[in-house]
Amino acid sequence: MQIFGVDIGGSGIKGAPVDLDRGELTQERHKVLTPDPATPDAVVDVVCEVVRHFGWTGPVGATFPGVITNGTARTAANVDKSWIGTDIRKLVSERLGGVPVTVLNDADAAGVAEMHFGAGRGRTGTVILLTLGTGIGSALFTGGHLVPNTELGHLELRGHDAEKKASSKAREDEDLSWEHWARRVQKYLAHVEMLFSPELFIIGGGVSRKAHKFLPLIEGIAAEIVPAQLQNDAGIVGAAMAAAEE
Repeated sequence: MQIFGVDIGGSGIKGAPVDLDRGELTQERHKVLTPDPATPDAVVDVVCEVVRHFGWTGPVGATFPGVITNGTARTAANVDKSWIGTDIRKLVSERLGGVPVTVLNDADAAGVAEMHFGAGRGRTGTVILLTLGTGIGSALFTGGHLVPNTELGHLELRGHDAEKKASSKAREDEDLSWEHWARRVQKYLAHVEMLFSPELFIIGGGVSRKAHKFLPLIEGIAAEIVPAQLQNDAGIVGAAMAAAEE
């Protein structure tokens, strides 16, 4: 069974058809830079461009970097604030000619994919996936079940939104060494571990491809820490899974 997944991010919008039996993209993903400003109309134009690139006319699953309830955006951390209150499900469906559309938080989508096909497979304790990208996304699972919209990247850490200090974007913007950045990530993980006592942290986002450069530098965390196995395709796969489930 194939469903189309599209992952809306603060820096890029990417998508592809997904084989839901294997949790793999069936074609090379198509990616377009997120427009600036990232308003609903501009972003949905790009989403439609990505979907039509493949000639896809069936159901679509989409991720969004913010809290999503019943297909509507409640927050918008790294895109234009005019998203707040927007019925994304309805907007995308209308622009794609009425196809069924499912929308969920981007990190939740990545987590769902990793729990089913990747690093969290078979784990039934408390598992937290963290995507370190433009911001920090989070997906919390207990007993294999998702607790949606946790947004742990906005926890306060030393007077700042944690994602302003420990995201991949913060590393690039401040030109931090891997060692310096790893210490920040370590402090953040220690804070999250104090609150939730997970047995496993899965580190996702584009930086998961370079996990060997920073994960070995992180010390003092009781939980196991592993890179996401689906890496930056996890959001696309999870979006398609959510659409299939709905």
